[in-house]
Amino acid sequence: MEIEKGKKGKEDSSTPVYVKYIGLSFQLFGIIGAGTYFGWLLQQRSEMKFPVWILVFCFLSVFVAFYQLWAQMKQDK
Repeated sequence: MEIEKGKKGKEDSSTPVYVKYIGLSFQLFGIIGAGTYFGWLLQQRSEMKFPVWILVFCFLSVFVAFYQLWAQMKQDK
């Protein structure tokens, strides 16, 4: 019985599903952390009292992370 290339079913996967989602969670934390850190760096350089850059990049990175999560979940259907 031959399996066609490029047509793997979900049952053919040798790794458990939770492993993929653990990796996705680390990606989300990495995106949010990098965005917040970049905002913090800009905030330090701008010397403003109100943390505008931290807030902007923190929220922007959260939106990017949730978009990536949505795209991955949409692909898994």
